[in-house]
Formats: sequence, C-alpha cells, structure tokens
Amino acid sequence: MNYINNTPETKERKMKTNELKKETRVLLRNGWEATLKDNKKGNTRVAEVYGYCTEAGSVYSHDILRYMDADGNWHDVEHTDAQKKLKKTVNSLFG
Repeated sequence: MNYINNTPETKERKMKTNELKKETRVLLRNGWEATLKDNKKGNTRVAEVYGYCTEAGSVYSHDILRYMDADGNWHDVEHTDAQKKLKKTVNSLFG
C-alpha cells in the first residue's frame, strides 16, 4: 500500500475531478485536506482548505489527488487532458 500522510491509496472507485460534487472532502497534492465548495468543472475549484489555518479559495483541479466517499474511504481521482496540460504549464513556469 502507498501512503501519503498516512492515507491509504485505493483505486477501485476512481472519479474524474469534474465529477466531484460540492461538500466532497479531498486530499491535495501538498498533503492538506479540503472540502469543495462548488460544483464547477474545469481547471480550478473553490475549496475550504485545512492547512496551517483554514481558508477558502481557488485550488487547481490538478492538485486534487484523492476524494473521500461517504464511508470515509479515500479514492484516487482522474484528471482531464486539459488539467494535465495546465499542470505541465504551471510546473514549467513555477517549478
């Protein structure tokens, strides 16, 4: 089993980031958890992020790695081609 921040990786119920609904708990690439606050599709989502402090704002969809189901289990997400392309662009600009 792979672990990020002691969170088991499960692959049996992958979902695209565009399918994640409002109030879904997600795990971000930086290890912080967040709750989605919109039902939008695309390259950014509005989320309440629980990090050093709790704050709300936009997060890149490609930074969402996993989502939590109703039973409290984590599952991987799939990114769209546009989100993967944006990730490459952001990485080339900011490292």
